[in-house]
Amino acid sequence: MTEVKQGHPKGLFVLFATEMWERFNFYGMRAILTLFIVSALMMSKEESSIIYGGFLGLCYLTPMLGGFISDRFLGNRNCIMLGGSLMAIGQLLLFCSASIFDSNLELARTLLYIALLVIIFGNGFFKPNISSMVGSLYPKQEKSKLDSAFTIFYMGINLGALLSQYFCPMIGDVKDAVTGVRDVHAFKWGFLAAGTAMMIGTVIFFFFKNKYVVTPEGKPLGDLPSKNSSSDFEEGESQKANFSTTALSVAGLAFISLGCIIHFVFGQNYVYSLIYSCGLTLAGLIISDSSLTKIERDRILVIYTISFFIIFFWAAFEQAGSSLTFIADNQTDRTFLFGWQMPASMIQIFNGIFVVMLAIPFSMLWDKLRAKDREPLSPVKQSIGLFLIALSYFIIAFNVKDLGTSGMLAIKWLILLYLIQTLGELCLSPIGLSLVGKLAPKRFASLLYGVFFLSNASGYALAGTLGSILPATGEQFAKAKELGVDLQAVLDKTVTLSADQLALMTENKIGMEYPVFAGVTIHNLFEFFMVFVVLCGAASVLLFALTPVLKKMMHGVR
Repeated sequence: MTEVKQGHPKGLFVLFATEMWERFNFYGMRAILTLFIVSALMMSKEESSIIYGGFLGLCYLTPMLGGFISDRFLGNRNCIMLGGSLMAIGQLLLFCSASIFDSNLELARTLLYIALLVIIFGNGFFKPNISSMVGSLYPKQEKSKLDSAFTIFYMGINLGALLSQYFCPMIGDVKDAVTGVRDVHAFKWGFLAAGTAMMIGTVIFFFFKNKYVVTPEGKPLGDLPSKNSSSDFEEGESQKANFSTTALSVAGLAFISLGCIIHFVFGQNYVYSLIYSCGLTLAGLIISDSSLTKIERDRILVIYTISFFIIFFWAAFEQAGSSLTFIADNQTDRTFLFGWQMPASMIQIFNGIFVVMLAIPFSMLWDKLRAKDREPLSPVKQSIGLFLIALSYFIIAFNVKDLGTSGMLAIKWLILLYLIQTLGELCLSPIGLSLVGKLAPKRFASLLYGVFFLSNASGYALAGTLGSILPATGEQFAKAKELGVDLQAVLDKTVTLSADQLALMTENKIGMEYPVFAGVTIHNLFEFFMVFVVLCGAASVLLFALTPVLKKMMHGVR
């Protein structure tokens, strides 16, 4: 029997450092991406939100592929090395796009799409494999440490995000202090910094993986699947999935049918249709495995239930890189300490600051409550996370209610929003990672992490859809006024534009209609934010109500 050790294994901190630099790479790029698309590549906010949501969604769709390849062919270690290398290459391609856009706009746009695609596949190989290795560091009798271990690991994620959301905007999102005009040529340095960070993370993992990233017995973790020992599995646990030919055929037909329904009936674009149909199909395929016991099937259904609800959390949370960044850029007084104007893309840094400040206290809180046998179940923690993000948008909604088309939101309200959302994030995201580690059968570990991240993908796709319904903000009203157009009258259909005015408005990418979501017209920022209050609030209440059922289906796992 493996001796129960105090503290956490050193391998956790190797994975912590690797993930920290990978997240520097990802969040640094994310902070400036939509502003780069709009300011340098001359696309509209709506287009940038759709691209942003699709990119993030695909980043969390490809872990399904990466998890499958890892489990069957390459192993965790090789997939992490491959993924890190691909993401570094993708950032260098973004650097190239940001270097040539003024001389060859079409080539720069093409490079953008190629770069994002390379990063998407790199993330797919990297993401599920490093997460599953965290859970494998601990023997069975220490699985109770996983909530605190994943919270520490999650602090690494956000330490990387914190550093990147300072340095990348500082060198990549630069405005003239006098004129306020953005230097669009500076974006390339932000992308270069992100790529450099990814190289550092990959090198750290390469040099320290053999010494520290090992099982409790000292064997290398994440080696080639053929080298895994049967002793890694529980007694009586199947070591191989058993999908019938019929199940695979039905899954293929279901994937095509769902994709068509989502695209043609619900009007989603091809990328979003792919994300949603993949999630539903993979979930059905795994649960059809004939080797699953009743307990395993129940636990997997708990993972699916949690995964569904966190879609709404990430749809709201990931407005940070799209609609909230545009609001920060155009309708927020960003005057900070000593009169300094904080770059709009840097305001996201407060999420990273708060996570780094609060991750260890949260980990200690769960440990203390566990010692007193008062720790909430994972689904309860996650319902609290959904409630908190709904609360954050409720507060911001009432603070933008009277801004009109030219009023400026005080930066303190965005800071408060990020504080409350961070509290929600710490209740939900690391706890979800931990829950998959506790409930997933070993033969499905990486693949079920892929499914879990697929729910993130669906949330990000929904975030892109919701971000695209952002109504006109102050700078669009001001620009329309410069063009001699009363935008409010145009939106209210009380004036008709001449052909010349229509051409000017289209050329300047100024929306001339109120956006609509689920049949509801969004007239202003108050109504826009209330969409998130309703979605996340309802999800929180329903998940909390389902907790007694989920507790039974977890069969003793807390």
